[in-house]
Amino acid sequence: MFNINRRDFLNLAGGTAIVSTLGFPMVSFGASKRVVIVGGGIGGATAAKYIRMADSSIDVTLIEVNKHYHTCFMSNEVLAGSRNLDSIKFGYSGLKKHGVNVVHDLVTGIDPVAKKVSTKGGKTFSYDACIVSPGISFNWDSIEGYDAKVAEKIPHAWKAGSQTGLLRNQITSMKNGGTVVIVAPPNPFRCPPGPYERASQIAWYLKNNKPKSKIIILDPKIKFSKMGLFTAGWQRHYGYKSANSMIEWVGADDGGEVTKIDSRKLIVSAEETFKANVLNVIPPQKAGKIAFAADLVSSTGWCPVNHQTFESTRHKDVHVIGDAAMASPLPKSGYAANSEAKVCAAAVVAKLNGKEAPAPSYINTCYSIITPTDAMSVAMVYRLADGKIAKVKGAGGLTPADASDAMRQREVDYAHSWFKNTTHDVFG
Repeated sequence: MFNINRRDFLNLAGGTAIVSTLGFPMVSFGASKRVVIVGGGIGGATAAKYIRMADSSIDVTLIEVNKHYHTCFMSNEVLAGSRNLDSIKFGYSGLKKHGVNVVHDLVTGIDPVAKKVSTKGGKTFSYDACIVSPGISFNWDSIEGYDAKVAEKIPHAWKAGSQTGLLRNQITSMKNGGTVVIVAPPNPFRCPPGPYERASQIAWYLKNNKPKSKIIILDPKIKFSKMGLFTAGWQRHYGYKSANSMIEWVGADDGGEVTKIDSRKLIVSAEETFKANVLNVIPPQKAGKIAFAADLVSSTGWCPVNHQTFESTRHKDVHVIGDAAMASPLPKSGYAANSEAKVCAAAVVAKLNGKEAPAPSYINTCYSIITPTDAMSVAMVYRLADGKIAKVKGAGGLTPADASDAMRQREVDYAHSWFKNTTHDVFG
């Protein structure tokens, strides 16, 4: 159980408490200052809103190519049929009400010397500080036979939206008795518990609609996030490890690393070959494309940053937040992106007003829903220690392995409440 009060934790998570801990000034200073934010996902949208809330004199421009954003979190419930795709779709009208200049265009370059951002539409935006929240891109050459073109018919659905709808349609169209094969990615990747929650949610749909069907997870890892809680949940609901198990997990020790895909026959090659009726390949990941174009990426494929301010260690006055940033032990999650954005926003506001960046704190929790009445979570609070993000001992924890049915139902309720509060915090 959490060692901090659950209500206090959720209040902190919702943003109100965390603003005060970060030292947001909440005043207008009256000087002309310009911030350009690249990417309108959870990180970018949060940063835009909180900078404007902290100092309304700062001119904030958010550049995002899409007019709507689909959250990756809760997208697995779309696959189960527990929610529709529109329920995870959000626009930018709320940010505009906060005075954010929202531009729908594709950023093609960031000049850290001239301090200018250029777009495909031919526009140029000058900045005093630039915040880049580019999300992820994929290492397409890591699995033979799987690339961006193949992904148009064999979806990864690791960027929510049309890919989520495609995978959902394939699952509902599959025959009873069919096999869904999920190819999990190696670490690090967006949302560590995500592939296993996905298997759970698809299994819930299959159990109720196509009970003779099966899910096989092929994994290049020897273990995964919340593994014990997931496998216990699979045992409760899907017969895991029994002769009639609906879910089979094949880890690295058992030959689960996939090397090749036959996209025409839907055959997956690992140590053995597997025939799928529905194939979901989640490729290895790296920082979003603009991070590479802007020279923000190290040899790891991710963006090194100062953990107090999220300023790039490669270019001054350019900050990187969200999945693309190297912010371990914070995971690559939507919740972490929201927290990082608030820390970054506070640092940028302070710097533009000639002040020192406040001492930051960070927070993350990940809910994983196994059935509509059974979920679990992991949570942690972090602080800055010797210039690095560090866990606060005793500040978080996992749902207990022996949690009651009522507690697991409450975790579902908490997950849905968190989704509602967080999306309002970001886009409202």
